[in-house]
Amino acid sequence: MDHLEIATELKRNLKVFKSLLHGLTHEQYLWRPEPEKWCLLEVICHLYDEEREDFGARVKHVLQDPDKPLPAIDPQGWVISRKYMQQDYELMLKKFLGERDESVAYLESLSSPRWGNTHMHPKFGPMSAKLFLNNWLAHDYLHFRQITAIKYGYLKAKTKDTLSYAGDW
Repeated sequence: MDHLEIATELKRNLKVFKSLLHGLTHEQYLWRPEPEKWCLLEVICHLYDEEREDFGARVKHVLQDPDKPLPAIDPQGWVISRKYMQQDYELMLKKFLGERDESVAYLESLSSPRWGNTHMHPKFGPMSAKLFLNNWLAHDYLHFRQITAIKYGYLKAKTKDTLSYAGDW
């Protein structure tokens, strides 16, 4: 896929995230399937931070300065250091959706980007701008699966009915 196709998918995914996450109750977005697993509030805070500081920033970085070190990120640590559980759910969703709009506009504005630019990562080896772009889209899909699993788990926990008629999870 070229960068405009990926931009189109990221834009389409914005609508999916909004549909899956908008208008939930306090109980729904704070529910967690297990004590060590994330709730939807933590997921949306993570998506916002990743949008700003990981995928979009790293695509830009490798396109512009592939030889410079990548800015540090700490997605797991941010949950605590950025106090995800104290954030306003609807505000964080709005901020994430706004960041995604800006990301798509940036990708659509690129003229002859050098997708082959490569950063030599100390742990992962050579990582091209195109690799970061493709993984950005893959990251969305992973979180669709996570969000759906949380919502399914919530339904299963709250109903007294079996869900086996729906099919195998």
